[in-house]
Amino acid sequence: MIISFKKPPEDSINTIMRRVQYAPQGEDQKTGELRFSRFLGSSGYPRFHIYLKKDGENLIINLHLDQKKPSYSGTSAHSGEYDGKTIEEELERIKKILQI
Repeated sequence: MIISFKKPPEDSINTIMRRVQYAPQGEDQKTGELRFSRFLGSSGYPRFHIYLKKDGENLIINLHLDQKKPSYSGTSAHSGEYDGKTIEEELERIKKILQI
């Protein structure tokens, strides 16, 4: 699911993402989007995974839930969930913290 909001000028992207408890995971080599994760299990999965990009003054968050690691080396298949109640609840949690 995707949300877009205006970036507060006084906050960096990393500060915003730390506020919602997401850790930086680097930049996607194909798209240039920044990646952030919030781990739900001790093994690193499941985890909420965000791709974030800037669009002028706005930040666009694309959120999904990775249920498990990719099954095969070199692939990105990961049993991801892109909508549903769990994703909606996480987006609401983020909106509440960021007051958007």
